[in-house]
Amino acid sequence: MTGREGAKVDASVADFDAFVRARTPALIRSAYLLTGDQHLAEDLVQSALGLTHRAWRNLHATGNAEAYARKTMYHLQVTRWRRRRVVEAFTGHLPDWSGVQSDHADHTVLRLSLRSALSRLTPKQRAVIILRFFDDLTEAQAAETMGVSVGTIKSQTAKALERLRILAPELDGLHKTGGTR
Repeated sequence: MTGREGAKVDASVADFDAFVRARTPALIRSAYLLTGDQHLAEDLVQSALGLTHRAWRNLHATGNAEAYARKTMYHLQVTRWRRRRVVEAFTGHLPDWSGVQSDHADHTVLRLSLRSALSRLTPKQRAVIILRFFDDLTEAQAAETMGVSVGTIKSQTAKALERLRILAPELDGLHKTGGTR
């Protein structure tokens, strides 16, 4: 390898390393919402980042690395859902990414309520809610990520939100009162 090629490889490795360090916390939060388990979320992110690394040269040039990683994460999780038809249950502790607060009681009650309600949605409904409201994707972006039509995203979002209103009425109006996610 010539000096110039070696420098390109070193820069690419450094760029991927910076990407991983900067985006891993956000990817783990999304993965946790998809899996319901901290350890499975970390495994999912690691698998997605491994595949992202393999495609890094093209992704870095186009600036689509995070979108690719998220889409890969979603597809890997869907494959796991299809492979294992096991009843899902949220176990362990929900990671606290919100920082230090003086009184955690209200925040904890909301988190537990949300976690319980999300666990009772179908996997597809949960994925739509996560992509649309936690990852802030547009309907078109969520549709592309899931490989479905925008109409499917709209209908699944409506069904999921209606089900959340029934399962956790205490969450209704949370965004109006300035509560935290």
